[in-house]
Amino acid sequence: MTTIDQKIEAFHKLGELFYDISFQKENSKYKKWTIIFNKKIKEANQYNQWFTRESCLLCFKNWSKELTTKKLSKWINNYDLKDYSNKTIAIIMAGNIPLVGFHDFICAKILNYKCLIKMSSDDKILLPVIIDFLEFISLGFKKNIEFTNKPLKNFDGVIATGSNSSFKYFEYYFKKYPKLLRKNRHSIAVLDGNESKENLINLGNDIFNYFGMGCRNVSKIFVPKNYNFDLLFESLFEFKEIIKHNRYANNYDYNKAVYLMSEEKFIENGFLILKKDKKLGSPISCLFYETYNSIKEIKKYIDRNSESLQCIVSNSSFSNSIPFGSSQKPKIDDYADNIDTVNFLLKM
Repeated sequence: MTTIDQKIEAFHKLGELFYDISFQKENSKYKKWTIIFNKKIKEANQYNQWFTRESCLLCFKNWSKELTTKKLSKWINNYDLKDYSNKTIAIIMAGNIPLVGFHDFICAKILNYKCLIKMSSDDKILLPVIIDFLEFISLGFKKNIEFTNKPLKNFDGVIATGSNSSFKYFEYYFKKYPKLLRKNRHSIAVLDGNESKENLINLGNDIFNYFGMGCRNVSKIFVPKNYNFDLLFESLFEFKEIIKHNRYANNYDYNKAVYLMSEEKFIENGFLILKKDKKLGSPISCLFYETYNSIKEIKKYIDRNSESLQCIVSNSSFSNSIPFGSSQKPKIDDYADNIDTVNFLLKM
């Protein structure tokens, strides 16, 4: 059985590997594994066109910054840890962006849980090879990790991430178990009109990273009444190459056609549709917006919709707001839906 310190060291070395892969370091001390991972990235893209090489490398790059001994130790030292090797946690992972369930896996392994993992069919390539690497680094790491695509059996609790409709199913199916369930959430950005071009380019990353498919991607912006969109569109033009992705382009063409046929008003620039809409979640290739008169309106909106919001991106001082460009760079101690996964596991 590997100790917590050994697990932290293994994850630290995984972070080193992620760094080497994301920056294509030719002198990597894990050269054999960089070759294996590059093959798996290609395989993941062939299986799921949304998982482009760029998206996978971005995921690895962001994780490499968090998987360090210093950050992992600081994070885990906030808890009174126990050994849960006698318990099994079932983890049902989503597949909208690469490795979206990886944080749940880290939390469970730090506490030495047996992991029964049900991966999404859209993201089933990368995690197994990561676990192979961790086993190579720390013999015994792979023990008590099981992947399954069958109905879950013989577990003590569950962490499940899915849509609003699957949330209701999970609630019923796992009603007898300790459970941490997640459903659809969306992220917003609040602009005040004083943003620099750099701010707005960074906002572009919040919008376009992973093609906008993550709950941390900004799907709606709030702007002051009579806001001038010129600088925003000029800044977002940095991301024009996204339209070369076939499936993204298909979504763009489809949504544009629907809005034209419905005679709905919108602005577009050849790769993004900007539409005034009350809804939080926008379709792929679209960005919804609303106008406001005062920051007080936005604060009330955030309070009313807190259970539907994942990230609030802004230069203004809102509770839990984050800087432009950081929505897809969660820290190791950031928890989805603001529910502390480690605390949940400690109470099982």
